[in-house]
Amino acid sequence: MAELKNGLDYIGVYRDSKTLKALSEEIKKEALNLKDSLFIMEVCGGHTHTLMKYALKDLIESKNLNFIHGPGCPVCVMPKSRISHAYALSFEKDVILCTLGDMIKVPGLKGSLSDARARGADVRFVYSPLDCLKIASENKDKKIVYFAIGFETTTPMSAALLEQAIKQDVTNLYFHVNHVLVPPPLNLILSDPKCRVNALLAPSHVSVITGAKIYEDLASNFKIPIVVSGFEPVDMLHSTLMLIRQKNEGRAEVEIEYSRLTSKEGNLKAQSMIEKYFEVRPSFEWRGLGEMPKSALKLKKEYARFDAEKIWDLSHIQAKESKACLCGEILKGKAYPKDCKVFGKACTPSTPMGSCMVSSEGACSAYYKYGRD
Repeated sequence: MAELKNGLDYIGVYRDSKTLKALSEEIKKEALNLKDSLFIMEVCGGHTHTLMKYALKDLIESKNLNFIHGPGCPVCVMPKSRISHAYALSFEKDVILCTLGDMIKVPGLKGSLSDARARGADVRFVYSPLDCLKIASENKDKKIVYFAIGFETTTPMSAALLEQAIKQDVTNLYFHVNHVLVPPPLNLILSDPKCRVNALLAPSHVSVITGAKIYEDLASNFKIPIVVSGFEPVDMLHSTLMLIRQKNEGRAEVEIEYSRLTSKEGNLKAQSMIEKYFEVRPSFEWRGLGEMPKSALKLKKEYARFDAEKIWDLSHIQAKESKACLCGEILKGKAYPKDCKVFGKACTPSTPMGSCMVSSEGACSAYYKYGRD
């Protein structure tokens, strides 16, 4: 691996061409020894973008080695119904709706949050959930609703926002909670008799919070190798090589490639904050995967006064996904963006039909930006 230049070229080390070439040659060599084809699901959309941006698929993919894109994009897995909830909330009297950037453009039943803003709603995107505290302080006559999304990675930030709201006695802040969990959808996908996936590249940022331990049941129950991988090109090729070696050695274990930040136990303080303020929902709807038991979080009962779903009745708002869009099948690893008839035609980043084209982690976005062949 390339040496650090005065300690400043840290990222360069993980994009070093000589290292990438050496890893790719080793991958091709060891892939020849695979008894069965390896179908690797890179769970996170960030991994998909790295694969496409740096042409890693073209570099190493072969008859014995294939990549399948997974459901690890938090914006992509939000169903149209939940997005429509946010749209409706933005038009409630005296409401300022806040959310993270990508959610602004995802289409719901009556349009996107960007459309709502164009029609007069006060919709704001925030760089950090804690920005909502300032907005609430500056607009005490308004109701500030934070549309919280994300996997275990961003949940601690929502918990921190709630903790500060309680400490500062903020009475005009509410949460529409859409935090989802990584293991349940993977369990659902791997349980499908038609599933081809027999190895996982697990997301690093989620794992920094949860620890690699959350994948142990998956490795054990489905007898598949799992490697927690960083997002840089060298990370991904190194992780792929680790998966191939596990397969060739007949092992099905959870290993950590992203050891510079990830451990088996994870961030215990962050986990404690999540447990303090959130509990598991009985069920939650996922785009493409449908209703899934115990796959998402909600605020605990003692914090109901902050819960937007308790304050406003949104249960009547239901929205069906577009039949022309294959986003759901792509999230399940059953289709590629190029399989969708509207990809790059009716569905583009400027006119998205599904969230996979909108999100900066979406597979369709990656294929559109880095290559549509």
